[in-house]
Amino acid sequence: MATPVLMPNVGISVESCILTEWHKKKGEEVKEGEILFTYETDKTTTDEPAPASGTLIDVFFEEGAEIPIMTNIGVIGTPGESTKEFLPDMLKGASEEKAEAPKEEPKAEVKAAPAEEPKASPVKAPEGFVAASPRAKALAAKAGVDYRFATPTGAEGRICEADVRALIEKGPSATPAAAAAFKGEAGSGIGGKFSVADIDKPAAAAPAAAPKAEEAAYTDEKMSGVRRAIAKNMLNSLATTAQLTNTSSFDATEIMAFRAKLKANAEALGLPNITLNDIILYAVSRVLAKPEHANLNAHLLEGDILRKFSGVHLGVAVDTEKGLLVPTIMNADKKSLAEISKEAKELAKAAQAGTLAPDKMKGASFTISNLGSFGIESFTPVINPPQTGILGVNTITTRVKVVNGEMKPYQAMALSLTYDHRAVDGAPASRFLKDLCTALENFSLLLCK
Repeated sequence: MATPVLMPNVGISVESCILTEWHKKKGEEVKEGEILFTYETDKTTTDEPAPASGTLIDVFFEEGAEIPIMTNIGVIGTPGESTKEFLPDMLKGASEEKAEAPKEEPKAEVKAAPAEEPKASPVKAPEGFVAASPRAKALAAKAGVDYRFATPTGAEGRICEADVRALIEKGPSATPAAAAAFKGEAGSGIGGKFSVADIDKPAAAAPAAAPKAEEAAYTDEKMSGVRRAIAKNMLNSLATTAQLTNTSSFDATEIMAFRAKLKANAEALGLPNITLNDIILYAVSRVLAKPEHANLNAHLLEGDILRKFSGVHLGVAVDTEKGLLVPTIMNADKKSLAEISKEAKELAKAAQAGTLAPDKMKGASFTISNLGSFGIESFTPVINPPQTGILGVNTITTRVKVVNGEMKPYQAMALSLTYDHRAVDGAPASRFLKDLCTALENFSLLLCK
């Protein structure tokens, strides 16, 4: 019994995915659970396992195609089995048209009398529907070529992006009627083809060779779906919000000593590897839960509505090969330090592996971005709308302060708070930073609450 291969439903906010790679070719054997294909959403890239064992007897979409979720993209079964019943509705029109096209009967050869040589008429572009992927059509429009002249290599005779690139790379070509007179020059036909209208035209004089300027080497690389989403969100954030950043620092001596104790005794106590970032997440979840800081634990919605959350849902910025992802620790203010540490690591690991579900990146009421490991002493984090604030965590530096009339060095950590001035004024934002710094300088007391 044949089994359809579906583009999975990866979350309520995702309507379509891009098929980035087939790990098996049509006709190859596949085992259930083996990675069959990779797909990409606007936030993550995921490997999808085969739903059954057998032979990949048909594929309906080529790599690079954008496909609606829950659409059949291929079939696993036994060679020879029919796959027509699994053909997606969006491809049935092209398939039926191809199947119903009348076969041209062979014409009897007739020797023409040596009369006046007939005039060749310009070749027409293929008539009717020609199946092509959206990427192929977009590239053809950009390059100024007619994609219908490309040689299709996709499933069911579909023209894919690679076919259009091949058409462009071939350079000037001729229509069948003008092929005999073609000498390699571009013409006036569709897509720059040399046509019968160009046969009697005198060849254009070659321009005088200009001295070649040294060209700079470069590579054009198309941004991934994740990178495009990040670019769109960042531009929208800066264009639609009134962002301001305050930076303050605190004495990190206590949290560093506390972490050193945990690190020395974590195995004996059965605790996870709690990091300085975990400690800051915990402190933020407690300070942000205070009523006086409610405007920073909120979303500013359209229509001038400020939605204040009863729980603190922390977004944690994670650096991945695909770009910045921000998974969410829901109700962090109700979780212990150990629970926050464990969940933060699990979410970061899934994000970096490309297996993080889109729904795990929703619902954050406030975000934390830590660049301390890169030695950054101060930066301006960008708000993730509709949130009203984001905290940037910086590196630890050595500073000096006066203690009992003496200058003493200490380890300081700076925190950068960016807030939407439409929802939060400078004084309340500064009070939040002050409360947070105080909580971190007295972290042992914070744990007692």
